[in-house]
Amino acid sequence: MRYLKFFLLLVFLVPSFGFSMHIMEGFLPPTHALIWYILSLPFFVIGLFTIRKTIKEKPNLKMLLAFVGAFTFVLSAMKIPSVTGSCSHPTGIGLGAIIFGPFTMTVIGTIVLLFQALLLAHGGLTTLGANTFSMAIVGSLVSYFIYKSLYKKNRNIAVFLAAFLGDLFTYVTTSFQLAVAFPDKTHGFIFSLAKFLSIFAITQVPLAIIEGLVTVVVIDLIYKYNKNELFEEGL
Repeated sequence: MRYLKFFLLLVFLVPSFGFSMHIMEGFLPPTHALIWYILSLPFFVIGLFTIRKTIKEKPNLKMLLAFVGAFTFVLSAMKIPSVTGSCSHPTGIGLGAIIFGPFTMTVIGTIVLLFQALLLAHGGLTTLGANTFSMAIVGSLVSYFIYKSLYKKNRNIAVFLAAFLGDLFTYVTTSFQLAVAFPDKTHGFIFSLAKFLSIFAITQVPLAIIEGLVTVVVIDLIYKYNKNELFEEGL
């Protein structure tokens, strides 16, 4: 409970900038926005059933679910000014994906993105599907499978790489979404993709490293104080 209050307090201390890699409201063409909603919907529905099953079978995990949501909200709201004049930020998605899996984090990530759009003007409602797909789905899937592939060899390295790569692939996916929507008129999709990737590369790689290290520390703390709950999740 002490950590939850700390994270909620940080929400009100985070500076707000006008543009970040949450795609802003109205930025995508309507057809593209709709397509990303449709692609995200199956993951969200499966996630609802997954959370319902988790709470029913393991009600003691409710607080850990809430903590993961707060962690994701705060970390992904911490926007850092980029040298390009825009902003970058961590995603916070790796922690929950490691503990609860990608489908649960699809729902939690969507809720986080919705609240950020409504309360902080980060992202938007029309672009919620696209932002959900990049951060809550692709980021979660990458983090989950990286962790599951490596944790038996070295847990801390697995956690770091899961959070690090989950963060980076979120931004690769967002750049892909923007490049598809706005291909360069002269050089086409590839040139546009390279342009969007380069906008955030300078700040995002260091942020992904920091997120990986923070996630390792948080996982270690949870192991220290809530080891039984993590064992229930097979970690």
